Amino acid sequence: MKTHTKEFFDNLTPYTAYEVLKEGNKRFVNNLKINRNLLQLLNETASQQYPFAVALSCMDSRTSVELIFDQGLGDIFSIRIAGNVVNDDIIGSMEYACKVVGTKLIVVMGHTRCGAIKGACEKVEMGNLTGLLEKIKPAIEKTTPKYKDLCTSEHIEEVSKANVIQSLDEILEKSSIIRALFRDGKIGLVGGMYSVETGVVNFTRHLFNEDISTHQRIAV
Repeated sequence: MKTHTKEFFDNLTPYTAYEVLKEGNKRFVNNLKINRNLLQLLNETASQQYPFAVALSCMDSRTSVELIFDQGLGDIFSIRIAGNVVNDDIIGSMEYACKVVGTKLIVVMGHTRCGAIKGACEKVEMGNLTGLLEKIKPAIEKTTPKYKDLCTSEHIEEVSKANVIQSLDEILEKSSIIRALFRDGKIGLVGGMYSVETGVVNFTRHLFNEDISTHQRIAV
């Protein structure tokens, strides 16, 4: 299969970009990945690229978004950092992807059994990691009242989910560029959790501001 073309990229909406990712994850889970000629993709993307999504995910070795969503070279801007937390540099990268390149969808993907989330819940302090884990603290504070026993596997999973929402909120709060693109219906934002046990991505947050056939105008 060839890489996605400029025509494909130009005709894609934020919501259909989301559907492309969902279909790719179904292929991944069912071991039906598209057969790609990587050398051909390398040649085709040498002078141009049309990435339709920008994904913020954890640095965990099991969470490569290109594999999880069955995409090839040139299809996704991938930003990876422990705990899929947000900072100014990450938001700036997303602004470049969406405003300059024209990427249609921002994805924030957490995952089960996340070591960064576990470390934050257990208040780990270690060099520069300390400051990174502090960024997860708001998600911990939101979920803690539900649990009598903290740092259990159930609590950690809830923090992981809340952290995805926290990252999405931060992106919109801190970037006037991304907010404007969203208001104009030029981009969508979704958040989800990847299961390292099953390979399934469960999308828990959907933000779209466009007219979608068979769908109502959505802002969740």
